[in-house]
Amino acid sequence: MLCAMEVPYLTGMATGASLIIAIGAQNAFVLTQGIRKQHRFMVALICSLCDALLITAGVAGMGALIEQSPLLMSIASVAGALFLFVYGLKSLLSAFQAKTGMEESGEHLISRKQVIFTTLAITLLNPHVYLDTVVLLGSISATYAGPGRYLFGGGAVTMSFLWFFILAYGSGFLAPLFRKAITWRILDTSIFLVMWSIAYKLLVFSGIADSIRMLYFP
Repeated sequence: MLCAMEVPYLTGMATGASLIIAIGAQNAFVLTQGIRKQHRFMVALICSLCDALLITAGVAGMGALIEQSPLLMSIASVAGALFLFVYGLKSLLSAFQAKTGMEESGEHLISRKQVIFTTLAITLLNPHVYLDTVVLLGSISATYAGPGRYLFGGGAVTMSFLWFFILAYGSGFLAPLFRKAITWRILDTSIFLVMWSIAYKLLVFSGIADSIRMLYFP
């Protein structure tokens, strides 16, 4: 039998898992760095800490403030879409240019600063991150009274740390598959499709996509 304190914590873990274990820009980047075994700890730590801060902010009641600022969300959506568009295009070009496997090529090595910037950008320039962590998880946590609210948030934070570190280090077992250039081409193409689909969804969310559609197809 679960005690009253365990229920909100486990519910927080389950809810957090349902939101973060999905194909997205953040997970795609963590997966790529995990396969290449480059800065895996740093990438997983940054993603986990960002999630922890946002979830904590949501549990503390900042979700309502985010919901009341559509202009802020629109600006963030456009900025995120532009970043993902460029990152996706870079992945597409990489898919066509890849001629060697992982062991033979060092062209994909990126510096520590590049990793930090890219991880932060992919994490913080996506408005859906705020909607999932601050707004949604924050709203659900409000259904619990007293310490249950913070136990729910703690469960979601725990799952975030578990997921990103498992993804970063577990994906390293796929490294043998990426000794062939064709495997990298498939991954890069998949990342391109994911990035551009998310960028389009962000433009739709901000209303930009509808404006463009009306401009060219009145």
